Amino acid sequence: MTTEENQPENINEKQDANTSLSGAGGFRRMIYEQYLKAKENAEAYPYVWSSYFIVYGGFGLWVAYRYRKLRNTEDRVRALQEKLRTLRQQRDPTSQKITLCTGNPTR
Repeated sequence: MTTEENQPENINEKQDANTSLSGAGGFRRMIYEQYLKAKENAEAYPYVWSSYFIVYGGFGLWVAYRYRKLRNTEDRVRALQEKLRTLRQQRDPTSQKITLCTGNPTR
């Protein structure tokens, strides 16, 4: 019994030694072990993982769509601001120079 009890402890000590390595090899080994665990879990429960992909993939697509729409809106606003700026300069070019220098044309 004592040898059987010592054997799992030795295995745990070896695993602790492997994870405590500070080199790149230890880090790569740890990442690879996590990959294998995830791969095994995905093979064991494919419907769960596929539902995760569908839900979070759909959420990612929605976020990308909203971000693109926001960027397009910002571009339109910038174009309108530039158009207004040019119209204002054409109307009264001297007040625009004063505004740029002082920052407040009313004073």
